[in-house]
Amino acid sequence: TTLVEWIWGGFSVDKATLTRFFAFHFILPFIVAALAGVHLLFLHETGSNNPSGLNSNTHKIPFHPYYTIKDILGGLIMITTLSSLVLFSPDMLGDPDNYIPANPLNTPPHIKPEWYFLFAYAILRSIPNKLGGVLALALSILILMIIPLLHTAKQRSMMFRPMSQCMFW
Repeated sequence: TTLVEWIWGGFSVDKATLTRFFAFHFILPFIVAALAGVHLLFLHETGSNNPSGLNSNTHKIPFHPYYTIKDILGGLIMITTLSSLVLFSPDMLGDPDNYIPANPLNTPPHIKPEWYFLFAYAILRSIPNKLGGVLALALSILILMIIPLLHTAKQRSMMFRPMSQCMFW
């Protein structure tokens, strides 16, 4: 039970649970932005997966100091704009409903589930056991992470496979 209280803040949704979910919603966009940057770096360096089987080296743009400096300058301008907006007028983009004291016993009507977490809500609500629901959710995400590792064929292209040719024509 101490593990449940440490992770979820108890057996009901209360202040500790809401704080953890707020922290997760705050950190997740930064993680996604970092992963998008790494993804672009690998696309520039190695190119994308090419199912047509043609050579795509001519489409790759190597990272040059010009592109690096240009991207850093654009990032600095965006960070400066966002920081000045947040530091000088923090309530400009805010919602007045956020200043209503929260009642931990019910969800306020202006809070709606995010569409990209609907699969997680469905899995968690369909399994009555809390630990079982979390395990099912973790395994559903793990399946998506394992699928690319299962493709071990030397030939990445599908253009020479008879079934693919049938589907194409």
